[in-house]
Amino acid sequence: MMFTGIVEELGTVAAVEVLPDAQRLTVYGPLVCADARPGDSIAVNGCCLTVVGDATDVFSADVMQETLDKTCLGSLEVGDKVNLERAVTPATRLGGHIVQGHVDATGVLVSRESSQHWEIVKISIPEAISRYLVPKGSITVDGVSLTVVEVETQAFTVSLIPETLARTTLGFKKPGDVVNLEIDVIAKYVEKLVQR
Repeated sequence: MMFTGIVEELGTVAAVEVLPDAQRLTVYGPLVCADARPGDSIAVNGCCLTVVGDATDVFSADVMQETLDKTCLGSLEVGDKVNLERAVTPATRLGGHIVQGHVDATGVLVSRESSQHWEIVKISIPEAISRYLVPKGSITVDGVSLTVVEVETQAFTVSLIPETLARTTLGFKKPGDVVNLEIDVIAKYVEKLVQR
């Protein structure tokens, strides 16, 4: 599956069922449910999840232990807001960048610097994947396609416009909050080809 990192809807966690080695997550999102069928993919905070059962205004997805270990989905509670995006189709505009919905790591929101029309947000990143970031390159934060402003060894900054602040969870995340990070897959492919 593929996504663009353009959030379609701010959904709400309706239920979390804890299973022995997984969780069943139920999310209210009437827009993304409008044409959802069992087996379809919906990104929840940047994690590609598979719809199980019928979806009306809510959909359910099973989240395996591997995903719970490597993302911040395991910390979601009923009432939490989440970024939602359906998988692209051949007719979809690629407004963001190529996003797989495979989270590489989590980061922590370090700081927010507000201005009249935008905000600069600084997010920590594991040093092992900071090499994939470049200024003006792409990164996905909680499923949102963003342009990197500056890169440090263990952090990076992004600039958030009012539309992003209003339509995604990044508008109300605060310092100390954990976010899902997916680096640009093209950077990983380039590295592998160069190493050969």
